[in-house]
Amino acid sequence: MNFFENQDQARRSTRWLVIVFILAVLAIVAVIDLAILAAFGFASVELQQDGSWFSAISASENIPLLAGGAIATTTVIGLASLFKTMALRGGGGKVARDLGGTLVSADTSDRRRRQLRNVVEEIALASGVPVPEIYVLEEESGINAFAAGYTPADAAVAVTRGALEKLKRDELQGVIAHEFSHILNGDMRINIRLMGALFGILVLALIGRRVLIHSRFASAGRSKDGAPLILIALAVTAVGYIGLFFGRWIKAAVSRQREYLADASAVQFTRDPNGIGGALKKIAVYSDGSYLREDSEEISHMLFGNGSKMMMFSTHPPLTERIKRIEPGFQEEELETIAARIMRDQVREEKERKSNSEEKKKPAGFDLRNIMEGIGHPDFERILMAATLAAGLPVPVREAAHSPEWAPEVMFYTLLHDDAEIRERQLLAIAQNMGSESESQVRALLSSSGPAKPEQRLPVAELAFPALKRRPPDFLAKVLTTVEALSRADEQIDVFEFLLARVIARDLWESANPHAARIAGNKSLAALRDDALSVLAILARHGTENAETVRSAYQAGVSVIGGESGELERTVPGDWAAVLDKALPRLDKLKAKDKKVLVEAMLAVVLHDEQLQPTELELLRVVCELIHVPLPILSAGQ
Repeated sequence: MNFFENQDQARRSTRWLVIVFILAVLAIVAVIDLAILAAFGFASVELQQDGSWFSAISASENIPLLAGGAIATTTVIGLASLFKTMALRGGGGKVARDLGGTLVSADTSDRRRRQLRNVVEEIALASGVPVPEIYVLEEESGINAFAAGYTPADAAVAVTRGALEKLKRDELQGVIAHEFSHILNGDMRINIRLMGALFGILVLALIGRRVLIHSRFASAGRSKDGAPLILIALAVTAVGYIGLFFGRWIKAAVSRQREYLADASAVQFTRDPNGIGGALKKIAVYSDGSYLREDSEEISHMLFGNGSKMMMFSTHPPLTERIKRIEPGFQEEELETIAARIMRDQVREEKERKSNSEEKKKPAGFDLRNIMEGIGHPDFERILMAATLAAGLPVPVREAAHSPEWAPEVMFYTLLHDDAEIRERQLLAIAQNMGSESESQVRALLSSSGPAKPEQRLPVAELAFPALKRRPPDFLAKVLTTVEALSRADEQIDVFEFLLARVIARDLWESANPHAARIAGNKSLAALRDDALSVLAILARHGTENAETVRSAYQAGVSVIGGESGELERTVPGDWAAVLDKALPRLDKLKAKDKKVLVEAMLAVVLHDEQLQPTELELLRVVCELIHVPLPILSAGQ
């Protein structure tokens, strides 16, 4: 199943979730109504002189009683779900912080946290998405992790302290790759919506469990008036467990197959089944496994492994089944041997892993099919390329990208022109908009590292994004104004500069408004054909100056979409920037399967001459970014 099919499936799962949620609420309402009738009926029966019983509540009074119970129940569930949904508008970072997560700073000196940040950044760059916020759950000794958020722009990845301490680099890489699969395949959005929707049900379960544990109604039951209270207590407990039953059932139904998919994607990411397989085996052999000390009921479906010992409707498939799907020949008896080996020779295994990881395979030449299959599933070569690219960045630029104080200047640095005269006008614009100190910082980056290379500009911007978005909204508005000024400093709008400004603005907006962001729509390519043709024509025109090559590249893209191409000259007016400003937001609303066709058409345009120049590569990636398609990192020299 490819990226676009996963997006479609995610949308269907969301609709299915709404239906099941309504059914669960109706079942709970029915049980509560029965409990209310039983409690009030028991409270109002009297023994007559002839030995018979009668109820003080007449049949006509049952309907208002049932209606009141139904309204009260749905109101409680609805308000609780709304409250939780509103609380989660802060995105993935909010979920991580609520669980006690500590943000991993970009300048951390801790070896394990630096390794974690390197792994996350490598996979993010390889995947073509902004680097997510990174958290560590310091109080959790079990091996676990999760990714949370509405879109990649507001995503957060969190791992437990146990995962950092017990997993080797390749195993940690497998776990993080698993979580990135959830980010890329749309699972994050389902998961965070599931938290909000089910909170109204699960809050009844939490109340019920606490009533069962702390109930003092037993003592009250010794009096003749205590029977109704006992019934109500039992009803609350029963309803709580019904809520827990439905909550776990819904989460299990949604998440189990997605976990298998994420495991398979992790193997494809890293090309090393021993990585994620080793992590799962260590969960199986360690006494604390993947369990969390914090109550994980709400987020159980988001975790890498089970957060607690669930006897009913576990959100995750059995560990042995997950391992066998990764390693078909695995036998459960191996776990005892693994446990002994973990205690005996960790040092030797680390040396062997380092030796094996240094063996690099010759990368296969890319083609349209390889690139399309890599969307949302970057392979090990892409991760190696990302690691090489990150390591090749000038040290001052790489360090500045991780600093909130320098992140804006890093963005400005990526937009500096090669021409010295134009560059001076850009630096003047920085001084006018941001102040002389900002200009001095950009000059310092330029002096220490030279102008940014074409293939480095977008990755540098992606690295700087997590630090940039932590700045205040008013400051970010000034940054966007300055970016716009830099792109117009030469009185000609560069395509990449124009689109990079749009990517920065879009990602910052989504990080501040994650609940309102959308990564797919329901529009058809046929309805937006003119917009698609305009984008193809702009790509073709900016790939070469040769008129015949432009025309053939454009036709290559049109042939993928099908139908008549129209005249190239009429497809794109002179103000191409205005065309893109209108076309790309509309194309972002395409259905996933139609986005797939559009991306194939764009790739056909830039690959028609079987070459990919850095300028074409940059342009292609930012266009895909603006329609929420994470194009994996590619090598122009490949």
